[in-house]
Amino acid sequence: MINFKRTLLPAALGLLLAGSSCKKALDINQDPNNPAIGQGTPTIVFPAAVMSTAGRVGGDMAILGGIWAQYWTQSATANQYKYIDAYNVKSADFNGGYTELFAGALNDYQFVIGKANEQRNWKYLLMATVMKAYTYQVLVDLYDQVPYSEAFRGTANLQPKFDDGYSIYKSLLAEIDTALARDYHTGEFDTRDQQADIVFGGDMDRWEEFANTQKLKMYLRMVNKKPAEAQAGIEALYTAGARFLSTDAAIKSFVNQPDKSNPFYEYNVRSLNVSTNLRASRTLLTYLQANADTRRPVYYAGNNGLDQGDYGTTSSAGQNASVVNQSATDPVYFISAAESFFMQAEARERYFAGAGAKARYDQGVLAAFDQHDLDGTAFVNGAYAYPTAGTLDQKIEAISTQKWISFFGSHALEGFFEKNRTGYPRTSAVYSDNPAYVPGQFVVSRNAVTNNQLPKRLVFPDVERTRNRNTPAEVPITTPVWWAL
Repeated sequence: MINFKRTLLPAALGLLLAGSSCKKALDINQDPNNPAIGQGTPTIVFPAAVMSTAGRVGGDMAILGGIWAQYWTQSATANQYKYIDAYNVKSADFNGGYTELFAGALNDYQFVIGKANEQRNWKYLLMATVMKAYTYQVLVDLYDQVPYSEAFRGTANLQPKFDDGYSIYKSLLAEIDTALARDYHTGEFDTRDQQADIVFGGDMDRWEEFANTQKLKMYLRMVNKKPAEAQAGIEALYTAGARFLSTDAAIKSFVNQPDKSNPFYEYNVRSLNVSTNLRASRTLLTYLQANADTRRPVYYAGNNGLDQGDYGTTSSAGQNASVVNQSATDPVYFISAAESFFMQAEARERYFAGAGAKARYDQGVLAAFDQHDLDGTAFVNGAYAYPTAGTLDQKIEAISTQKWISFFGSHALEGFFEKNRTGYPRTSAVYSDNPAYVPGQFVVSRNAVTNNQLPKRLVFPDVERTRNRNTPAEVPITTPVWWAL
């Protein structure tokens, strides 16, 4: 079971909070159904909320997402993540992540939104609304239904109802539109406010782009089940001249110190005092090898992969599979520049007859390599060249595959989500040790307990079920969430 403490703070945030008497505000609540009234300020509470999101999405949930997105797999010489690799996740396994995102991040964002409206501080309103939408989307995409319309009412409602994912998406989109309609460019942030914005340092143009890109992402998630609505929403963004991210929305201020490093590294390496629990999955490794991808040595410390979920192997090759490379200073991405470009490429293919899609795709591939200080030019002109003459499905497959590769690391949860949305990379008809296996195709874990099915969601956590009688009945983790294939 993964259950980690909320102590990850980058150096800049530590300086911002030094000497503050508002410690209580950083621990606003421990119960998503019974939030207390915070006594802090947006300047103090906002960065704590962002780090709550980053610490979970880029930490323990990245470990889960990376196993289910087949970037890495459980080592054959350890036991830490067998239950994830076997799709044997239970209701108690992610209590900490669920509680932290609700009682920590979302409760704090709601506090900031309330204060921002009171103070007519439209900068913090936009910042907190975008991060609230991002964090809520993660929960919806994991659980399908979560409390929303009756959440954060404190003792006025200790048993909030669960809203369906589609309704939550609609409401979040409306919240973003409301924040975007305010005059968030007026007024100046002082030095403390700029430090409190640990994503963009107070640059509201970047927050506007983040807001538009978050909307684009949510509309793309709708393409399978709400196609007309997805198309209308995306076309409206382009008609309005929306600007999208061309830089990373990310936390990049981690340092190599306990509780201040990248959360994935903190959880998987520092806290466990071992760096070898996660090994290269043959799913991604074979694809990188087949294309001579120069990111391979960045991702893995060697060329030897382990078949996904084959942690029971006694073979020398399996037990010595290459370790996943991690660094204490790796960023946590909310939406990377690469992801933004890939989403724009998909939107242009689906709704604008492909106009500009290749250019955005190429930018996405180049940005994905640039994350690791590598030049991807040879790949956009070679192995990863855009299939301009291909069908729409072939183009979506190319975009989705490159997007999948780019999510490696603390962005890994998105790789799991996007596989569920697009179906790409494809799922193999054979296991990855079969000579007929096609590099890069997903396989069902060797030790899966799901009747040869891939996971699609998490089950509702104990912390919610024992406190809220409105928690929906449990469904299998192989059941798709509302937007998935």
